[in-house]
Amino acid sequence: QVQLVESGGGLVQAGDSLRLSCAASGRTFSTYAMGWFRQAPGLERDFVAAISSSARFTVYTDSVKGRFTISRDNAKNTVYLQMNSLKPEDTAVYYCAAKSSVTSRRSQEYTYWGQGTQVTVSS
Repeated sequence: QVQLVESGGGLVQAGDSLRLSCAASGRTFSTYAMGWFRQAPGLERDFVAAISSSARFTVYTDSVKGRFTISRDNAKNTVYLQMNSLKPEDTAVYYCAAKSSVTSRRSQEYTYWGQGTQVTVSS
C-alpha cells in the first residue's frame, strides 16, 4: 500500500514557476514508477509526465516539454514536478500516481493516487 500526498499548488501569473511535491508513504517507493496527471474542469484526466523507479527514464506530454521537469528523491520518498513558464492552459488539479514496473502515459495503469493539488495560472 502506498499513500500519496501532493503539495505546492497555488495561484500564479503566466510566466511564473511552481514546484509540486508528492510525498509517498511506505518502504517500497523506490520500486514504483511515478506519474503526474492533471484534470481541468469538465475535462478528462490527462497525462503530464512520468519517471521510472530509478529516475533513469522520463517522459512528457508534448505541451509541457521544455517547461516542466519531473524528478524524484528516493531517499525522501518524494517525486517533484518543476513547472516553469506557466500558461493559463496549465490550470488544473494536478495528481501524482504510482505504478509498479515501467512508466506509462495511461492513467488506467496507475494503482495509487494522491488527492490532488490545484494549480491556477492567471493571464
